[in-house]
Amino acid sequence: MGGYRRSIAAQASTVTFAGTDEYLDVATQCLELGYPAIKLHAWGDARADAQLCLALREHVGSGVELAYDGSAGFDLADAIYLGHALHDAGYLWYEEPIREFSVTAYKWLAERVRVPLLVGETSDGAHMNTGDFIASGAATFVRTSAELRGGITGAMRIAHLADSFRLRAEVHGPGVYSQHLCMAIPNTTYYESLVTSTRVVREPVVDSRGLVHAPTGAGFGLPPGPDYPPELAHLVIDPAVAEVS
Repeated sequence: MGGYRRSIAAQASTVTFAGTDEYLDVATQCLELGYPAIKLHAWGDARADAQLCLALREHVGSGVELAYDGSAGFDLADAIYLGHALHDAGYLWYEEPIREFSVTAYKWLAERVRVPLLVGETSDGAHMNTGDFIASGAATFVRTSAELRGGITGAMRIAHLADSFRLRAEVHGPGVYSQHLCMAIPNTTYYESLVTSTRVVREPVVDSRGLVHAPTGAGFGLPPGPDYPPELAHLVIDPAVAEVS
């Protein structure tokens, strides 16, 4: 895969919480724990989500990178409405606001909003489908991952394709595969670290400065499965107990 970096900043990526006050409290905890950036998963109501996104920007100030994930919850009209609010609040990206069946819908959205779009998270076709999103002019960022975009090979093809157009390829989701991809892909911004509770607990691979470090074990550092040859078990390091330097 190659190695571009040995550490990368982590983005705190929330689940959906009940109310604005909870989101603001979670954001405060994330910043206190060292996370330099926050991504919202909200309610799927364009107007309520817009108010939340504006409130979060006011709460954290202009120095914190914020992003928003729509989880494919909107039609074009509501996606446009929310996109204007995200631009006004200076959000880094607007992720998957519409189901990814229609590249044309994303092209229309890109023509109507100024906030950068992050596209191609769940659609079939790996790098080929990503190529269509890029050719349409809809993409400023594209998603890549081992789980949803064709394995490690598909993920790296997407990253290289995006880089050839000077776009960023953002790695989706936490885990050891994502750690390796973040270290190998120059044109990615953050490791996505999930925040699943209103009492925020920093993911073990994230240090106090909000950084994730390159795994140092053999291979992907996954623990051996039941059929793994016992004589090779010493070559695999369990990430749950491995020291992060």
